[in-house]
Amino acid sequence: MEEENIQQIENHKNAPLGDGGIIVTGAAGFIGSCMIQFLNDNGYRNIIIVDDFGVEEKRRNWENKQFAEVIERQSLFEWLATNNPKIDAVIHLGARTDTTEFNYEIHQALNVEYSQNIWQYCTENKVPIIYASSAATYGGGEFGYDDNHELPFQLQPLNPYGVSKNEFDKWAIQQTETPPFWAGLKFFNIYGPNEYHKGRMASVIWHSFNQIKANGLVKLFRSHNPNFKDGEQLRDFVYVKDLVKVMLWMMEKSMVNSQALTSGLYNLGTGTACSFYALASATFRGLDLEPNIEFVDMPLDIRDKYQYFTEANMQKLHNAGYTEPFYTLETGVDDYVRNYLSANKIY
Repeated sequence: MEEENIQQIENHKNAPLGDGGIIVTGAAGFIGSCMIQFLNDNGYRNIIIVDDFGVEEKRRNWENKQFAEVIERQSLFEWLATNNPKIDAVIHLGARTDTTEFNYEIHQALNVEYSQNIWQYCTENKVPIIYASSAATYGGGEFGYDDNHELPFQLQPLNPYGVSKNEFDKWAIQQTETPPFWAGLKFFNIYGPNEYHKGRMASVIWHSFNQIKANGLVKLFRSHNPNFKDGEQLRDFVYVKDLVKVMLWMMEKSMVNSQALTSGLYNLGTGTACSFYALASATFRGLDLEPNIEFVDMPLDIRDKYQYFTEANMQKLHNAGYTEPFYTLETGVDDYVRNYLSANKIY
């Protein structure tokens, strides 16, 4: 049986377009472009990449990857209706991810309504879907970080982005008509190559690297919470290479047997919270330098919406059968700094 499953997956990898394509949305972005590269690394070429490809600075994220079609985000459903390709899986990573964008209508359109349209397509065409949710749904963490299906109805996210992600999660849970398999992955604090275009929203490692190169020091936010010392704010930092590995595992399992995994929300972090001070120190070590860290006040516009602690409960994913070890903070940051940031390379 195992050999039969392996053969089915191999057949998917090299199928011509119209016979087993994989749609990846957000393909020009940070996680999406890493997903495409990991699919390529694992033999997949029949990929339909979807995004707003007019953002020129993102071009190097995707232009040298291997794929079958390039579709503008707003044209996806028209293209699907016109071409009626056979699609084996959808990995939906496209979203408005700016946590400082406070116009909720933008998040509603891109993160909720567009996702509902993709869900409807996957339901009607019996296509498994894996989509990006977010740990931002957990708000201040007052209700914990469990990925059960009761919690989203209690959560109070701290910004419109988190609200939109939680609204879609709640909507998905309540649907009676669903794709054959669906997974909403609650990404925690992701770092890794191909995030250079994100500016303020890029990881602390990216900012730290650039501060060290420019000034020889790193500035971290001072704590404005008496329960946390400066630099000891804790987050669950997860390397993007672990994210794409989990998504490929889920995709392949669901393509072979849509009942192999239980549909639903899954946390995707490491299960271990680390401090920003440790993160910045690891960045210095990746450059073979001693840490030199200063503290600055947090901007007022995010001060009352700031998560001081996040830590994924990863039991659900482990119970589903995922046993691969995750990068530690030190090994992940070291790989990112040495092999991508210092080398000015993308993944």
